[in-house]
Amino acid sequence: MALSKQERKEMARKAMEKRGSKKPDGSGFARIDADAKKLENE
Repeated sequence: MALSKQERKEMARKAMEKRGSKKPDGSGFARIDADAKKLENE
């Protein structure tokens, strides 16, 4: 089954999000930083 670049990117993103919710890796920290910036702006 051949996946397009777009499909592969989306699958990788979903896998990273799953991993990030279990333990804070790079993507988890990036999300925390984004949330912190959002709170600061409010």
